[in-house]
Amino acid sequence: MPSREHLSTLLDPDGTVLLTVECQQGVVGPDSALPELAKEARSSGALANIARLVAGAHRGGVQVIHAIAERRPDGRGANHNARLFRAAERLPVQQLSGTTAVRVAPPIEVAEEDFVVRRLHGLSPLAGTDVDALLRNLGCRTLVVTGVSANVAVPNTVFDAVNRGYNAVVPADAIAGVPSDYTPALIRNTLALVATITATDDVLACFERPRR
Repeated sequence: MPSREHLSTLLDPDGTVLLTVECQQGVVGPDSALPELAKEARSSGALANIARLVAGAHRGGVQVIHAIAERRPDGRGANHNARLFRAAERLPVQQLSGTTAVRVAPPIEVAEEDFVVRRLHGLSPLAGTDVDALLRNLGCRTLVVTGVSANVAVPNTVFDAVNRGYNAVVPADAIAGVPSDYTPALIRNTLALVATITATDDVLACFERPRR
């Protein structure tokens, strides 16, 4: 774990953005297309911790961006070049634009000042979306990555952030994947090599410290 001083420097509110990845009702909600993942996100405490981080960011003046994955009813513009995409087309719950499935899932609260960025393609919120441009316009230096899944979207997000020159911070207890033992292995063997790994409470302590 990083020292408190190092983490405090990384998480200066003026240069930090909190990103939630695919924390939408059709993914982590009660009627998820991926019930095993939804169960893990809730039982592990990851979803509750994400909600705490979002609330703390709102209180501390840290910008929040919610990244949502969705598709048109006709599927136009969506990827078909991987097994994952083809399997998603057959799921009983579809992440269709404008439906409940693509709303940010409780207990996460979306504030008026948050950005909600939607994508119709790919595996990462930063590839071919508005997120990177928003981060640069906001003066972001550090991106705090939370959400699901540790199997695909979260590591893609971290790699893309690092490749674009941002400092990536990952609260280990605010991401989830399946099976349950995969997430700690990913953090230990992969994400720890490129991101600062910390915990929700430590990030909140930085968000809620007095502003200079």
